Amino acid sequence: MNSAARSESEYDLSSVDVPVLKGVPLKMLTALLGSPFRGLITAVLSRKFGLPGFRKVQLNEAPTFYPIHFTREPAAASERVSEDAWPGKPDKPGAGFQFATVHDYAAAYREGRTTPEEVAQRFLDAVAASDAADPPLRAFVAVNREDVLRQAQAATQRIREGKALSVFDGVPVSAKDEVDMVPYGTTAGTGFLGRTPAAADATVIARLRKAGALLVGKTSMHEIGFGVTGLNVLQGTARNPYAPGHYSGGSSSGSGAAVAAGFCPLATGADGGGSIRIPAAFCGIVGLKPTFGRVSERGAVPLCWSVGHLGPMAATATDAALGYAVMAGPDANDPNSLHQPAPTLDGWNNLDLTGLKLGVFWPWFRHADAEIVSACEGLLRRFEGLGASVREITLPDLEAARLAHAVTIASEMAHSMDAVHGARRRKFNLDVRVNLAVARTFSSSDYIRAQQVRTRMTAHFHRAFEMADAIITPATGITAPRIGDAAQKIGESDLATATEIMRFVTPANLTGHPAISYPAGYSTSNIPIGMQAIGRPWDEATLLRLALAAEQFVERKPPAVFHRILDPL
Repeated sequence: MNSAARSESEYDLSSVDVPVLKGVPLKMLTALLGSPFRGLITAVLSRKFGLPGFRKVQLNEAPTFYPIHFTREPAAASERVSEDAWPGKPDKPGAGFQFATVHDYAAAYREGRTTPEEVAQRFLDAVAASDAADPPLRAFVAVNREDVLRQAQAATQRIREGKALSVFDGVPVSAKDEVDMVPYGTTAGTGFLGRTPAAADATVIARLRKAGALLVGKTSMHEIGFGVTGLNVLQGTARNPYAPGHYSGGSSSGSGAAVAAGFCPLATGADGGGSIRIPAAFCGIVGLKPTFGRVSERGAVPLCWSVGHLGPMAATATDAALGYAVMAGPDANDPNSLHQPAPTLDGWNNLDLTGLKLGVFWPWFRHADAEIVSACEGLLRRFEGLGASVREITLPDLEAARLAHAVTIASEMAHSMDAVHGARRRKFNLDVRVNLAVARTFSSSDYIRAQQVRTRMTAHFHRAFEMADAIITPATGITAPRIGDAAQKIGESDLATATEIMRFVTPANLTGHPAISYPAGYSTSNIPIGMQAIGRPWDEATLLRLALAAEQFVERKPPAVFHRILDPL
């Protein structure tokens, strides 16, 4: 059998056939899930999703419960990217539309063209205008005006006195409402959590605050992160700045929209199943999911312990690298973060890709909409023009990995919500209630089996990385779907579309490998297309290097909704 035929025979991912439910039918299904017919309904949904086949997979591997790739004496908190190694302003900007960057803000402040106080006021005015628009963008779920102005005043004073804390001083940064940030409550997209303000910042927020970032508010998200569109009937659905009738992607939907719409050059995101990379792809920005344990999870809502990652979402590769430089590194309050080598950005801005080997599993790569495949293949050729070589690889058992990830994240989320009883449980969005009902049918055996698949997939990836330095795929199987009227009013459960969206992203959550999404082009409808690169453990620098290389060729287009916070016209 030749290599192409062998690759085809080892590719087993398929679409799922689960009906779309919205409006009254979704209400009826949710009601049935609370009735004596619950077992019958969940059995049908589980069968359509492929669970019976998953239970038949032959597995001899021991389970892996946390994808930790490095064992050593506990790392010291000082093992961080030093400020003198942070990325500087690029020698030349990327092609096409120019987003205001962290360095642009810093230069404008130091040259006296504007101040953080003026930026803060423009930001507040822009958020109010965007929420009053028809349709509203809904990038933010909470903005504390007094706190934003207080921070901006302090940053303005520091810069005026020549005492800026770093290049981030006074630069707007937003946070997904899954991480604690004083003085906000943390709702995780629900209508009942986060009733009291956080007692302390999450570690990622504390590090940004120490660098002087102007922390402007909490961004909206898919409720408890249990979805990949950003649909949130209770709090409002964040819309796509490139196509406001379409989703911005979940679950870090507001962070993706906030960056793409110009509110801030950087936002924090959380990724348990593509939730940084999907909105980055849908909104035409850069989103990095670091290696498991690279960025502290302290202060994040405990939703999915073994697949969750925090990381930066940014308009440009340089700003993503800056965000990573601030966030990455050990934290004594997160034991999983202590098993890492010192973070580095060495070589990240080297645009000569000679010697870099890019692995492609072609049947997987081409299992996406034609426009996405075409854009990603074109960018792959551009990488070859910079000296990279493309190596054909195989990654068996992707279907088992899809289901193992689904069982893992759903089981962990259901367990994390088990403390939510009675009337509170009924306050979830309908789609989340359906997902949680299905999750609660998974057995302990299913969960253990999923961790055995994690062991197997990690081995598959390690073998692939013997041939390649990074594995390249599209970021999503489809571009941002349209938001339906019925979905906005009542909700929507569309597991088939979610599967198409998530096709390329979940394996890296299961195995803990770092992965990034960066712009690869646009559809004929001007909706962004993203490309994904998956890296070896701890090699975030190579992924950022590919994102920077892509910027040299992909001509960025202006979003349909954009606010000029730094330099208003």
